Formats: sequence, C-alpha cells, structure tokens
Amino acid sequence: MLEELKKEVLNANKELQTSNLVVLTWGNVSGRDPKSGLIVIKASGVEYGTMTEEDLVVVDPEGKIVEGDKHPSTDLETHLELYRSFKNVNGIVHTHSHFAVIWAQMKESIPCYGTTHVDYFPGPVPVTREMTKEEIEGEFEKNTGKVILETFQDIDPDVMRAVLVCNHGPFVWGKSASDALHNAIVLENVAKLDYFTKIGGDEPRLGVSQPLLKRHYDRKFGENAYYGQE
Repeated sequence: MLEELKKEVLNANKELQTSNLVVLTWGNVSGRDPKSGLIVIKASGVEYGTMTEEDLVVVDPEGKIVEGDKHPSTDLETHLELYRSFKNVNGIVHTHSHFAVIWAQMKESIPCYGTTHVDYFPGPVPVTREMTKEEIEGEFEKNTGKVILETFQDIDPDVMRAVLVCNHGPFVWGKSASDALHNAIVLENVAKLDYFTKIGGDEPRLGVSQPLLKRHYDRKFGENAYYGQE
C-alpha cells in the first residue's frame, strides 16, 4: 500500500538527520496521498539510522491506523489538523532545528532581512501565541495544530509554508514530503542568517524593501516565475 509514498517519506525522514535538522529522534516527516487521503508518518521514537519502511505507519484522515504495527509519531494529531485545513499540502515536517527553535524560544517571528529569506518566505515567518494551560493539559498535540491554524487565519499557507510554535519549534509543509523537507532546510538556514543579522545589526536599519521582496519571491513562485529549468 502506497509504496512510492512510503519510500519518499522514509527518505525524507532519514534526510532530517543528514541535513542536520535533527538530533537523536527529535523530528518527523509525513506525506499524504492526495487520491485516498491516507497519510504515511514515521513511528514514534525510531532512530533515523536504522529506520526502514516497517517503521512507517499509514493512517486515515482521522488518525485510525490502516497499516503498521507501531505507534505513530506523537505529533500525528498536529499533522492531521494541518492536513484537514491546508488542502494543497501533501507533506509536513516537524523538527527541533537549532536556529528555528531559538526564534521560537524567543517567541519571535523570523524577521525578513534579505533576499535569501524572501526567495521562499515572502515576509516574517510567523510564531504562534503561547498555548494556554487548558490547551496544554488537554489534547496537546491537536491543540498545537489548532493554534497554528489560528495563526494562519489571515495568512495563505500556500505562500507562507512554515510556522514557529511558540517555545517549541517549526512545522513546515509543502506539495509533497520531499518539498516540505526542502522548505525545512531553507527555513533553518534563513533562521540562522536572520539571527546573526539581528544580533549584529542596527534594528531600525534592517529589513528588505517591498519591491525587492516581491521580485525575489516571484522569480521562484510568482505567476511568471523564471527560476530553474522548464
């Protein structure tokens, strides 16, 4: 079942480690089959170096296990909340990558300081509000997803493909598991660049102009994008 998707999700999970986005088992990748709506996600606590397709779990949109004999990632409910609302998203990555987490722990959006950032994220990468005691003590992972959705009430997730969960870390998504991984790698790198820019710069002088922001983002993702090969 979903053999190609499993291979993609397995490879993306392994690349979390080789791309230095995770240490130990601190992260997960899922992928959704757009035809069936079924979701493939890594099992909880599995080490990346020894992970095989047997360590993946297939669930339906409500989280019921369809295939697999392991417990799915503890973040499954967060993934499910995003898939239910972000209809064009078919891959989600969650990590505790160092620089993205720094911004999340500072409770700050990642500011937009230059063209490296705006090539993928046309503006500050948002951070969620702090979760309430009731949200934390209740259905924590599901409520994490709901707080992300609240943050995106007026933000297009097809354009801004990442968020920082306050005090926690990044969730990043894309058209596929591979695309989401790509965006997560970009996010960590711009989080690093923007952090060092912030601590070394003069805040009132920092930032990128709106025309430059639009031009760089549109080169890759605009209606008349021309970056790369056809």
